[in-house]
Formats: sequence, structure tokens, C-alpha cells
Amino acid sequence: MKNPIANLQKVFESRIRLGIMSALMVNDMLDFNALKELLELTDGNLASHLKALEQQEIIVVSKQFVGRKPSTTYTATAQGKDLFRQHLAALEELIGNQ
Repeated sequence: MKNPIANLQKVFESRIRLGIMSALMVNDMLDFNALKELLELTDGNLASHLKALEQQEIIVVSKQFVGRKPSTTYTATAQGKDLFRQHLAALEELIGNQ
């Protein structure tokens, strides 16, 4: 029998990371403030989860100036999207086998 949790991705175990990835799966990119407002998080909490996803190459960060203001945007990588889809498929399979 196949292990039903073998394809769950540890990087997505946090509800905050699930929220970040869900938002980035349906938006090409989002800036820090949009993610912060959407997920109702503090700066520090959001930043720590974004850093973890960036270190695992799940997302990429782009920093630029819009006018005179710095803007930091986040995009899910192709690898990140694939891993997230695998994670969701594993959850669906697990639920379907109950």
C-alpha cells in the first residue's frame, strides 16, 4: 500500500505558507503589503515565512523602486508551483481515501 502522506511537502505545513502559496498560485505576483493585508499578518511573521519559501526556491523576490518608493514583489517559481500542486494532490488523495 502506498504511503498516503509521502507526497506532502514539509515546506507547506504552516497555514501561513499555505496562504502565501495559494495567493501566489492565482496571482502572477504580489507585493509585501498585499500579502500582509490579505493574510492579516505582522511584518515580521510574514517576512520570516517568505524568507523560508525563498530559501527553498519556492518563490522569488524582486525589489525595485516605483517612483521613489521601494517595492518588493513575490512570485511563485515553476518548481514551487509544482511542489504545491503535489502537496494539494496528496491532501486530496489522503482525504479521498478516508
